[in-house]
This record gives sequence, structure tokens and C-alpha cells, in this order.
Amino acid sequence: MKNKRDYYEVLGLSRSATDAEIKSAYRKLAIAFHPDKNPGNKEAEEKFKEAAEAYSVLSDSGKRARYDQYGHQGVQGGGFSGFDPDIFGDFGDILGDFFGFGDIFGTSRRRGSRTHKGSDLRYDLQITFLEAAMGMRTKLKIPRMEPCATCGGSGAAKGSGPVNCPTCGGYGQVRFQQGFFAVSRTCSHCRGAGKVVRDPCTDCMGNGRIQKEKTLEVRIPAGVDNGTRLRVQGEGEAGNNGGPAGDLYVIISVEEHPFFRREDENIFCEIPISITKAVLGGEVKVPTLEGEEKLVIPEGTQPGAVFRLRGKGIPSINGHGRGDQLISVAVRVPRKISKEERRLYEELAEMSKEDVPAEEKNFFDKVKDMFN
Repeated sequence: MKNKRDYYEVLGLSRSATDAEIKSAYRKLAIAFHPDKNPGNKEAEEKFKEAAEAYSVLSDSGKRARYDQYGHQGVQGGGFSGFDPDIFGDFGDILGDFFGFGDIFGTSRRRGSRTHKGSDLRYDLQITFLEAAMGMRTKLKIPRMEPCATCGGSGAAKGSGPVNCPTCGGYGQVRFQQGFFAVSRTCSHCRGAGKVVRDPCTDCMGNGRIQKEKTLEVRIPAGVDNGTRLRVQGEGEAGNNGGPAGDLYVIISVEEHPFFRREDENIFCEIPISITKAVLGGEVKVPTLEGEEKLVIPEGTQPGAVFRLRGKGIPSINGHGRGDQLISVAVRVPRKISKEERRLYEELAEMSKEDVPAEEKNFFDKVKDMFN
């Protein structure tokens, strides 16, 4: 006991350290002094052991309380004076991803086939502007891997079945000694499955899955846009060894519309009106997503004026309301006119000389000043 260093000192922490700080400090030391990174270095191995022992005590609230009160004497016993081998069940979470091993000291070795989720699939679907706006149902033909009907997904010929892997004994992992502890790695013979097929199914060649095409009916909700990704759960490829299927992702591409333009949940369009309609006002019929609507044009409407039809835009894909339709007007000037129309326009022009609007007068005055 005399030669043991204080556990807080080992991890470089104060006695008020939180659980997260204790775990973080241990992880840094474990990575720095791990035997894999320091082969043959006895000093590094001892520091790794010392850090592990400190963590095994301070990460346990009960042991930490006894240690804070009685010191090393309060946690004596088990493993090597305060070190509990069972703590390595937690070390797998801390070090597993970094060093590539699962359990150490044999604390979590389990027998059984390892299942794998099937791959996700992508389907690119092009739809029209109106289909995207209003929603639709469509049928998709999806090529994918499905469980083999002949062998039921086992990969083994009829009358036989998978057997325990002779290399790992059915565990899916092989173990070997490294330094002072044992390391488990995925078995290269069965690739972690724990089972091997000696008499493979002739239909799937032992794979347990076979390529097929399935027709799915998919609902496209109203309001989708370019790049919208729809997830169809469980309609991807079948998993290995009875594992769950992956998912299908439908990626939407929307064709452009010759009349409507979309911005978020609003749509825009432009309609032509005659000069007389702009001057005198009146009603026009405007195309919408659901048919024609009447729009009142007030007298004196200027070119480029914008009108709004509320609630006639794109439905929210989340079901919360709907956008608007905005309509800009383009005043149409006739290219050809009859003699009678010309006479009337000339009379109008003559009358307009005596009644030039104030803003027009100001405009021409400014132009004259520019050239004087």
C-alpha cells in the first residue's frame, strides 16, 4: 500500500472531478500507454495497468466513496488490490472503436450468429410539378436482395443447416493473448457469423439471399420538392443471418412547369392583359393548381403589378397550411391595329396632351435638364 500512488494523481484529476472528467482522463492515458502502441515497453504497460486500476475505482460511486474516506485500504481486494477485472466490460466502450477489439479479460464473450442489417437502397423518381404540389401514389419496381425461399435464408441445402465455425467454435470471434490481457477479434473464417455452410443451397449458392424485383406502391405527399428524400422503412435489402432489412430512400426530382414557378411554398405566374383592361379594370381568369380562378383587375393597373391569391400555393409537406399564388400582370401592346382602332388611339392621344399626369411632366422636365 505504501508505494501506491493516489488514484486522482494517477489520472491527473482533483478530488472534485466529475464522472465525465474521470472517463475522459482515463481514455487519454489508455490510448497513450496501450500495449498495442507500446509493444515490449514494460513501463508503458505498468502505467496502463495503473490507470485502469484507478479508473476501476473512481468510476464506481461506491468504491470512490470508500476510497475517499479510507484510501487504498477501503478498496483492497478483488483483482490486484483495488482493480476489478469486471470493469473491462466498460472499457470495451471506451477503447473498442480505437483499437478494434471487443472484450478483454473474457468479460463479454457470447456465442451465437452475428446478424447484419441489410443495405439501404436509393430510387430516383421524377414527377411533374402538379404531382409534387398535390401529392400522388405510384408503383416502383425495386431490384433488391431478398431471403432465398429455397433455404429460408440459411444458405444451406435442403435437409442440412449451418454448423458452428470450426475456427471460433461458434462465437464469431477468436481470442489471443496480448500483453497482460486477452483480445477478441472477428473470426476471419466465418466473418463474425459464428456459423458456416458446408452444403450450400444451389439457388443462392450459400449466400442465403437472392436477387429479385419487388413492386411497391409508394405515397408521395403533397408539397415535395427537388431533393426531397422519402424513407420507406424495411424495404431495402434483406439482412444477413436473419438480420433486419435496410430501408428504401426515394429521392424526388420535379420537372419544371411552363407556367408556374415555385419558391418555397408560394408559386408565381405572369398573365397578359390588354391596355384597355389595365386602364379600365375588369375581371380575368387565372390558372391555379386546382383550376381557374377569377381575378379582379382594378382600373389604372400598372405593368408588373402583383396580385395575391391566398391559400392557392403549395401545401406544406408537414401538413401545416399552404402557400399563396402571386400573379404579376404584363400589359399587352397590340402589334397591329385596324384603321378604326388607330383613329380612336389618335383621338385619345390628342385628348391626353391636355391632361398629362404630374409625374409624367416631372419625368420629362428631368430629361430636358439632363440635355441642357
